[in-house]
Amino acid sequence: MSNGKIYVVGIGPGNMEDISIRAYNVLKNIDVIAGYTTYVDLVKDEFSDKEFLVSGMKREIERCKEVLEVAKAGKNIALISSGDAGIYGMAGIMLEVAMGSGIEVEVVPGITSTIAGAALVGAPLMHDQAIISLSDLLTDWEVIKKRIDCASQGDFAISLYNPKSKGRTEQIVEAREIMLKHKLPTTPVALLRHIGRKEENYTLTTLEDFLNYEIDMFTIVLVGNSNTYIKDGKMITPRGYEKKSNWENKKFITY
Repeated sequence: MSNGKIYVVGIGPGNMEDISIRAYNVLKNIDVIAGYTTYVDLVKDEFSDKEFLVSGMKREIERCKEVLEVAKAGKNIALISSGDAGIYGMAGIMLEVAMGSGIEVEVVPGITSTIAGAALVGAPLMHDQAIISLSDLLTDWEVIKKRIDCASQGDFAISLYNPKSKGRTEQIVEAREIMLKHKLPTTPVALLRHIGRKEENYTLTTLEDFLNYEIDMFTIVLVGNSNTYIKDGKMITPRGYEKKSNWENKKFITY
């Protein structure tokens, strides 16, 4: 009996409109779909003919080992993550668990929530950007603070994942204080909630005021850079095309 193959699939932010054709076709043609309960719930109606391997949070390593055993048994299996599997997803740990097994692993990219949310509010990620998770379950909080500080000093647009939970409420407050050392209080902020799902909504506000609004684990806090602005209900971070165009035009002017 030959081995099956493992696909680590980014399913996008949570709706079938934002899943890639490549990811959709993989899920249509494999035998088993594995993943965290919430992610499986997002796809099980569309792919109801599949066998499902479901597990809860904090079982990432065990889930990957189970996926590996399914592939060894000769079945093709997709391990799914929301957004992109290589950004806070399962791609890295699956590759590590499968290393040396002889089982082929293919990573299938997906649209991240920050990209889908950015499109919803305009074009706030047109220039250099940083994505930082405020969850300190796997990363020391002092390291996370340093990353926020460096990204703020560098004038990056910053997307904050996992900003707040029931048991973790002060990190987002401290993150704001760090950013305010380097960014103006009027810096535009988009609060992107439940992106790609039925409850999808957003708020446009500022670095000074964003803590006055609802923020939870289903929120991405997108903070602009020094050039970001809001106009006509859209958040835009210019890349500099207009300045370059003006400069190019001036080169050909003779006096």
